[in-house]
Amino acid sequence: MQAWVCDNPIGVDALQWKQLDMPQPAPGEVRIAIQAASLNFPDLLIVQNKYQVKPPLPFVPGAEFSGRIDAVGEGVTHLHIGDPVAAIGATGGFATHACVKATSVIPLPANFNLDDAAAFAFTYGTSHHALIDRAALQPGETVLVLGAAGGVGTSAIQIAKAAGARVIAAASSDEKCQLCTEIGADATINYSTTDLREALKTLTDGKGPDVVYDPVGGEFATAAFRSIAWRGRYLVIGFTAGAIPALPWNLPLLKGASVVGVFWGDFVRREPRASAAAMAQLADWYAQGKIKPVIDTRLPMSELHAAYERMGTRQVRGKVLLLNR
Repeated sequence: MQAWVCDNPIGVDALQWKQLDMPQPAPGEVRIAIQAASLNFPDLLIVQNKYQVKPPLPFVPGAEFSGRIDAVGEGVTHLHIGDPVAAIGATGGFATHACVKATSVIPLPANFNLDDAAAFAFTYGTSHHALIDRAALQPGETVLVLGAAGGVGTSAIQIAKAAGARVIAAASSDEKCQLCTEIGADATINYSTTDLREALKTLTDGKGPDVVYDPVGGEFATAAFRSIAWRGRYLVIGFTAGAIPALPWNLPLLKGASVVGVFWGDFVRREPRASAAAMAQLADWYAQGKIKPVIDTRLPMSELHAAYERMGTRQVRGKVLLLNR
């Protein structure tokens, strides 16, 4: 097998494409012949030694991937050779093969495209947990999605629409705003050229959004919170802008609003039944055509550096995929 190996977590440039011995699944594991893996923001942090999970060295990065099972370890009876599956974890996906715990594998329906499956669980799982579970989003409410053209942003637009909400998508260019419109956003704001607060006042008749979905952090967080509706819910998804904003604590008081943390990985670990139910609803919505991952770029697995570079330009719309084919 071949894999991208991190033996010194100082950044992307230290990753090496290596020939390795084919792994054999241990008891309770399966081996997956990987067809596609997606690039997520934690995949950058983990090779910089900045992620909350710090795997022992050396390791193969890549937290989300799909393919077909080609070997089954002792004790695994619900999965079989040839089954199409997706897998989520912290590592292993940027390779031709990976051995993973059977409990980390998501069996796929026959009609679930493997490319889509590699770009699905992290982003759609996060957005479903955020909007449906943590925010208790109701039909007719208004959702503001920041960073709306990225992987989690595009999933949030689609899930909010599937739940019957009105969506205002905020992004950094007209091209990204156009994409958001194409996938269902009711209105868009280019916050590179438009004042976010003034635009929100106009688009909500002064009421403000009921829910703010923020995977970005940084400079727009305070403006977005100052615009939130009474009893609004501000969803803290992440900080792709780099800076963690310092919120004035009088704002939640004056707005009667909630600051809601969203940590999908721990939700999966702590509440597996609720997580499984959420994924089942997402799979049903996918089958109905209500949600579908937006794929920005497809690259060969051997071109991981180019994929990271593409993500670093902040021009990615949706997800970048790495393929073994």
